[in-house]
Amino acid sequence: METFLKVIHVIDAIVLVVMVLLQPGKGGGMGLAFGGGGSSSTVFGSSGAGGFMGKVTTAAAIIFGLTSLSLAYMSGRGATSIMGGAPVPSEVAPEEPGSPVTAPADEAVAQPLTDETQ
Repeated sequence: METFLKVIHVIDAIVLVVMVLLQPGKGGGMGLAFGGGGSSSTVFGSSGAGGFMGKVTTAAAIIFGLTSLSLAYMSGRGATSIMGGAPVPSEVAPEEPGSPVTAPADEAVAQPLTDETQ
C-alpha cells in the first residue's frame, strides 16, 4: 500500500508542476487589485474562477496533500528512536554514591587533551 501511495504521490507531483506551469499568467492582477490602476477591482482578476486547468490543478493539489498526510502517517507507525540502542541515563548511573561513572570496557573513551598531546 505504501509503495502504491508513493507512486501516486510522485505522479501527482509531476502533474501538479506541469499544470501550474501551463496556466497563463494573470498579468498584473494582484497589482491592479491594490490600486495599481486599470479596470480590475478584484484580487484574482475579472476572468472568474478558472476553467478546466484550474479545476485539474485544484484536484491535483488536494490529492498531493492527502497522499503527503497518508505517507507521513504510515512512516510514523512503528517508528523507533534515532538513538537506537543507546543506554538510558539511569542505566549508566554510578554503582556507589560518589564513585565516578566509567564507560564499559568495550567502548572507547575520549581522553582530554593536555599540553603534551597537542
